[in-house]
Amino acid sequence: MFRWRKWDGSPHWEHDCVYVGSDHWGDWVGQPTGWRSHRPGRDFMTESPNVTLLPPGGTWAGTFYGDGHPRHVRIYIDLAWDAQWSGAEPTAIDMDLDVVRCDDERGIFIDDEDEWAEHRVQYGYPVGVQAALEQKAAELKRRVEASEPPFDDATAQHWLDRLTALAPVIPR
Repeated sequence: MFRWRKWDGSPHWEHDCVYVGSDHWGDWVGQPTGWRSHRPGRDFMTESPNVTLLPPGGTWAGTFYGDGHPRHVRIYIDLAWDAQWSGAEPTAIDMDLDVVRCDDERGIFIDDEDEWAEHRVQYGYPVGVQAALEQKAAELKRRVEASEPPFDDATAQHWLDRLTALAPVIPR
């Protein structure tokens, strides 16, 4: 389970997932098709397999999808605070800003800037945290635009293939 919360500690997304492995980019967890993701007010089963990278540093977690995602999403990076392992589970504070790469006309963009503007006031994000995450979002967008590893298709495909190889033996 990957557990997200908001800055005030309230629950946010929870994703059923399995540990897939690690490399020099960080730790990778995955969700085969049909695994559950939920938050207060929303609950769904994954539409396609995905893998999430939890890099060192704790300021983001990136989810990668292969070809054929029904909504054309290839990369979805959640800006985070305190993303880390808590025992055997990854946890993080969702900081609203997201960097998204789609394989349709939307392309690459920073999402949820409206939530960011609202929540930084509502939750009282410290000014230093705001500046650091705005800078990180711009950096990540640039890296995704340049297809720098791990934001290239080959890196994600390697971990999606590993997830697929594990899937028949993963209990649900």
